[in-house]
Amino acid sequence: MQPGIVSNWSDKRKVKPYATVGIALVCVLVLGVYALLSPIMQQLLIETGGMQPKAMHALFELPMRQWWDPTLVTLVSALFIHASGLHLLGNLAYLLVFGMPVEQRTGTLATVAIFVVGGALANVIVSERVDWLTTPIIGASGAVSAVVGAYLGLFPRGRIGLYIPLGLYLQFARVPALLVIGSWFTLQLLYTAFGPINETVALWTHLTGFALGLMFALLMRALAQVRFN
Repeated sequence: MQPGIVSNWSDKRKVKPYATVGIALVCVLVLGVYALLSPIMQQLLIETGGMQPKAMHALFELPMRQWWDPTLVTLVSALFIHASGLHLLGNLAYLLVFGMPVEQRTGTLATVAIFVVGGALANVIVSERVDWLTTPIIGASGAVSAVVGAYLGLFPRGRIGLYIPLGLYLQFARVPALLVIGSWFTLQLLYTAFGPINETVALWTHLTGFALGLMFALLMRALAQVRFN
């Protein structure tokens, strides 16, 4: 696959995906710790590390000088907490598939920034949309969606290898990433528009993170063109 963003980037030495793998390992480690806790301690972990929209909204209603509060940390800590293996598996699948090429193109620090900043800002926007919600929001969905959005911005003509079921057999094929992401994005829109309120909250996180990641990637491309032209 040779997506090519700007010709000047093509000679950049590819880096190993330390950030992508590291983020995945941290999430797995946190889930392992969560699984070993008692139900009461599990709930405490979620309430302490999860992002509570109502509390976050109340914090942002204060003057900016008062924003430095432990509540602010949950914008990031919530990204690494998952309550089930299935939830984590779904996020890691997208993170590894899309995060590795993003990191190889942008570098380790930029990938961490896309994941953390994109996920945190997604949580901020969600807290403003559902400022009445007291249930903590956890999971890397918004951050992973930012990585997916960044992939689309960096590799608009990229292709992804998939195993497609054909009767009793699985056929490997490389399909346009735009088709895969477009189908995913359309599904998020439908769920957001017609899903129950709990899914609406989660899907707004997906959509917001995706838009932020896409904007980050387009900004990187614009800066690269300015730098080299």
